[in-house]
Parts: sequence; structure tokens; C-alpha cells
Amino acid sequence: MKRALISVSDKTGIVEFAKQLVDLGYEILSTGGTKRILEENGLPVTGVDEVTGFPEILEGRVKTLHPFIHGGLLAKGNDPSHTKQLEEQGIQRIELVCVNLYPFQKTIEKPSVTPEEAIENIDIGGPAMLRASAKNHESVTVIVDSADYDEVISALRDSGEVPLETKRRLAAKVFRHTASYDALIAGYMTELAEEEQPERVTFTYELKQPLRYGENPHQKAAFYARPLGSKFSIAHAKQLHGKELSYNNIHDADAALQIVKEFEEPAAVAVKHMNPCGVGIGESAAAAFAKAYEADPTSIFGGIIAFNREVDADTANKLREIFLEIIIAPSFTEEALDILTAKKNIRLLTIDFHAEKVREKMLTSIEGGLLVQDQDEHTLAEAEVTVPTTRKPTDDEMTALKLAWKVVKHVKSNAIVVADQSMTLGVGAGQMNRVGAAKIALEQAGERANGAVLASDAFFPMSDTVEEAARAGIKAIIQPGGSIRDEDSIQMADKHGIAMVFTGVRHFKH
Repeated sequence: MKRALISVSDKTGIVEFAKQLVDLGYEILSTGGTKRILEENGLPVTGVDEVTGFPEILEGRVKTLHPFIHGGLLAKGNDPSHTKQLEEQGIQRIELVCVNLYPFQKTIEKPSVTPEEAIENIDIGGPAMLRASAKNHESVTVIVDSADYDEVISALRDSGEVPLETKRRLAAKVFRHTASYDALIAGYMTELAEEEQPERVTFTYELKQPLRYGENPHQKAAFYARPLGSKFSIAHAKQLHGKELSYNNIHDADAALQIVKEFEEPAAVAVKHMNPCGVGIGESAAAAFAKAYEADPTSIFGGIIAFNREVDADTANKLREIFLEIIIAPSFTEEALDILTAKKNIRLLTIDFHAEKVREKMLTSIEGGLLVQDQDEHTLAEAEVTVPTTRKPTDDEMTALKLAWKVVKHVKSNAIVVADQSMTLGVGAGQMNRVGAAKIALEQAGERANGAVLASDAFFPMSDTVEEAARAGIKAIIQPGGSIRDEDSIQMADKHGIAMVFTGVRHFKH
């Protein structure tokens, strides 16, 4: 009689699966809660302690870690010497293993979890059995996911054996599963030990959706989400309508969300190719969108819009007049949904703006490596603001400078943003020199630059950017300061009566 060892924390479908194995002539070995539930459903079950001749000890910490179990899992089916050793030691083979692990992830997701509780939910015997079985997959069928029960039963019914290619695929899934499990444990323990830069880092992600392609049609791609990642994110957005998100959609949607998070007042952010093309604030979502649209009515075409307030019918009527790829908001009224879903392809996403934000590391892959850094969460409220110029900014100018600073933080470097109190007027992004970025932003702003303010993500290496700003009528500038030639920029600002604010913090975004 063949043997199957079943020990699961997730009991989904396990009774029916075990029944079918019994019908196929398998003897079931089990432990603890799994053994109890199988017996309650009338199934014959042999306890692991009956096999090992040794009781569970240390509150169940030790029960399957025994040669009578691991010998049965690791013996090669086609090796006569292994067979002989099993006979000599009185060990029987185990041909099928169905195991899933203590719920470590669910445990550490609980807000009140203690280190003792988390550590107690680190499974030891389960991963050992899974890894042993997966290593010996030519001789052992190993299952870690209830979604695979039916396929295994079908194969056993059809031919009495699970095909090698299926066993290999199941074994690969096991190693991915245990690797992910260990990655979560490693991350938790590293955080508990307060290690900032450990000698190794391992991150785990779960498939959220396959994508049709990547940045371009010839590139394959998929979207993965962090198991313990921030719920205040595109990875946890709910799609209400429209086509599937593409690789570029997801990138742009994330960029739009990160910008709109900066604002407490009603705000609308339009993004194109990872850069904001228009940002507006107002007394309502509709008023904010009107400003964002006015900022750059050309670039917004085919763009992505993010709101930090519910989209109502008034706003929806304005949105439907232009072609947009995605609209992101905390919610949509029923009337707004009726209006917007009339457009077949537009993607509507909702995000929980009240979800607790998880402080995540930012990961950037390079060929052969990975860059890891903290998120740029610095705000102007934390900055040691100084005003080195003779003229100080007025209250209205300071309001505009704050808006511009919130936006320039999210613009690709070199970055310049021109703004007034309620909207961006010009955005210069991703230029190889700062004065070039300023010229683009000022040209876009046009006559609106006269009396407006300008923000720079990094310091001015020379006074030419200030000179360009003065020529366009800019009245106040906000920048980090810190250049060895700061005095040149200060003197140029004083010459033209421009107020200049130093933040002491730069916001490079490559």
C-alpha cells in the first residue's frame, strides 16, 4: 500500500482530497489538527507518532523530524541500495506529501502581534518535509497548493502515477513557496534585529496578473505584488471598469498616485509618461480637475488622472469630454459611474485612501544587481527653510511655492516646475541641464509665468536659471541650495527682486 503524508494548516478541500486518496488505495499519515479533522470525517488515519514510535514533544515543535519520515521521503525509488537500507531500518516509503505551512504571514499582519507569537508561527517540520519531497520529486509527488489537488487525483485515476513533468512542476512550486516563506521570515527577523543593511536581502512577490507585454510589444511582462505591501497603492487598487491595465499604465498610475498623495486639499493630477503634465487644487474634485486640465490641455490627452476626492457627476461630465487612459479616485458616485462607463475602454480604479501606509523600500533593478533605498517621504514641513534673498516671499507666493515643491519632487530630474497658488503652469522634466529644464517649463507657462513661482528639484550650479526665470517674470523661487556658487544665484535674484527660498533638501528622481 502506498503512503500519503498530509499535514496542512489550510484545510481547504483536504477532506475530499484525502477521501479520494483512500479510494485509490493510499494509507494516510497525518498529525495534529489535520489528523483530527480527517478522523472526524470517518477516514482511516495513521498518526505520525505511530510510524516513528516517538511522541510529539515540545508543544508539537518536534513530530515529523525523524528518520522514519525523512527516510521515506528521501529514498530514491530506482536505487537498489536505498531500497536495501530502508528494508534494513524498517522504513516504508512515502509516495505523496501534501503539506502547507504555519500561517506566518497572517500572523505578522496582525497589528498587535508579539515577537513571541510571530516566532512560534515559524514552521520547521513543514518546510523540511516539503524540501525533502521536492528534492526527491522523481519518487515523491509533493503538493503545497490546494489548487493542484484535482490534477493529481486525475493523474492517479488515469494511470496510477503522476507524470514526471507534473511532479517537477509541483516541486518547483514547492521551492518557490518555501523560498517566499523564508523571505518573509528573514525580513521580519531583520526588522526585529534593526539591521539596516544586512549582508543579503531577499524579497518575495506574488503574481497579481500577467500582462500582454512590457514597455514595448516585444517585451514579456507580469505584475507582482508584495504580500505585506502597502494597501494604499496601485497594487491594491480595485478596477471597476475598462480594459486590462498594461505595463505602462501601471507605471503611470503609480506615479499619479504618489503625487496626489502629497495633497490634503482636493487635488487632481494628470500624468503622462511618468511625469505630471498638470496638477490642480480647488474646493472640489471638479474645480481641481479644471485647473489640472488648464495647466496643459495638450499633454493630458491619453493621460492618467488621479484624484484624492470622490469623483461626482459634475467631475465625470468634464472627464468624459477628453480621451483618458485611467481615472484613479477613492470612489465614484453612481451617477459618475454611469457617465464614465459609457466609454468602453477607460479604466476606472479605486484605492483606499484611508489605508495605513506601509513604509517600503524602493527597489530598482540594474543588470546584474539591485539598488535599494528608502522612499523619498521628506516634506517641506520637515525642512529647515531659509530665505537668503533681500525680498521675502509673500503669503500668496509661499502658497504657490509649496504647491510647486510638492510636484517637483515627482518630476524626473533635472526638474523645474512653474506654478501659481492653485495649479502648475509649466513642467520641465528629465533634461541634461537645469537651465534647459527651466526653458521648457517657462516656455510652456508662457505669459502665465509673469508673477508666478518656480521650483527646482536640486540647486542651481550657476545663476543662468535665475536669469531665465527673471526674464519670464517669476517672482519667487524654491530650491535646495547648497551649491558652492549659491551666492551667484542669490545676487541674481536680488538684482531682479526675486524672493528665493532654500529648503536644504533635494529631490532627485532619475
